[in-house]
Amino acid sequence: MTALPVREERIFRRPQVNLSCPTPARMWLVSLSAALGIVQSAASDSFASLETALAAVTAALITEYAACRVLKTRATLGDGSAVASALILTLLLPSRLSPLLTALGAVFAMAVVKHSFGGLGANWLNPALGGWLFVRVSWPAHFARALEGPFEGSLEPLGRIGAPVLAFLNAYVFAPFHAELPAEYAAWFFHSGPGIIADRGLFALLLGTILIAAFRASRVWIPAVFIGVYAALIRMAAVLPEAGGGGDMLAGLLSGGTVAAAFLLSADPATGAKSAAGAALGAALSAVFAFIFRYYGGEPLGAIFGVLLVNTLYPLIRMGEGRWFFLSGGPV
Repeated sequence: MTALPVREERIFRRPQVNLSCPTPARMWLVSLSAALGIVQSAASDSFASLETALAAVTAALITEYAACRVLKTRATLGDGSAVASALILTLLLPSRLSPLLTALGAVFAMAVVKHSFGGLGANWLNPALGGWLFVRVSWPAHFARALEGPFEGSLEPLGRIGAPVLAFLNAYVFAPFHAELPAEYAAWFFHSGPGIIADRGLFALLLGTILIAAFRASRVWIPAVFIGVYAALIRMAAVLPEAGGGGDMLAGLLSGGTVAAAFLLSADPATGAKSAAGAALGAALSAVFAFIFRYYGGEPLGAIFGVLLVNTLYPLIRMGEGRWFFLSGGPV
């Protein structure tokens, strides 16, 4: 009896994100984490940061509801994605920016970036990044003025706790490595001058990022790759001609929206790569572009531009994933 020929087939798989949190839980967790940074910023700017957040959230929710009605799609207000996008957008804006411009940025993020491409999970660009770019490009003078002084803020009440926090970090975090964080770096964690809200709420935003990692709502090593590559480039640039920053890695990491950029990578797996190799490539490229924009392009918020640029390139990275890292269907 002749044996039948065996037909070998490859398994067809699409890249998938393996996270322990479902989308609504992840979105509300991201919202909570972003809100922590906003609250810290609001404590030293007469609550202007909260006004910015209120304008963004209100505009995002109204636009989300209207888009679902017009497009006759399932209502998505309960999944938290609109609130999360609005609060992330808030982190990227100066607290002194007009609430009207903030609201317009949130409308653009929801209506154009998110829903014009099919809604949650179908958008090719992070809505918050799209809304931020819309505001930055459309009203550059207003954005620049909002980042300048004089700034009617106060060091109280958060300014007083900078020294105790620094002492705690030196005693329990840096001591095992025989290192010490200089006293002047306490001001970075509790900055109360002009700047984007993420930099003014840096300490609380770091706690929020740790919270996301603790609940396994993201692949925590992705922002770690970004931070590591970015810091290494800053350090290497100290020995290169015409490099800015003087190799001060901590100053580079604690300013210029760097933590906000890492938070974006941690909070939004939907518009990122799916494979480990693709995600690592995206994070490393984000760091490279962030470094170039900031230290060679003269862009103070180069970290955000770096993440935004790579965000637009993720469709190409995903095509590469499907070809190189995942199996295709059909007979061999």
